[in-house]
Amino acid sequence: MYLRIWEYEVAPDAVERFTVAYAADGDWARLFARSEGFLGTELFRDTDTGVRFATIDRWRDEADWVAFLRRWEEAYRALDRSLAPLTRGQALLLQGTSPGR
Repeated sequence: MYLRIWEYEVAPDAVERFTVAYAADGDWARLFARSEGFLGTELFRDTDTGVRFATIDRWRDEADWVAFLRRWEEAYRALDRSLAPLTRGQALLLQGTSPGR
């Protein structure tokens, strides 16, 4: 399994819209689901701040992620641009597989 883990700081007035867009059935998941090998996404909210979130996107393997991006890069970039105003910052924390795989 190939994972991509992101961290976000969300504008306080955008938390509701963010949680809808980044949820397991949200905008990102629907886009990813267009491609074979997408296994799902999870959204986590920091209980201390309420505006810090993490997502975990799961793919069967890295080749499936690369194939998705090659096929859907324009839609991926457009969605990223449209949702950018919801966040104050974001960082890719990890992309990879379990050791030994």
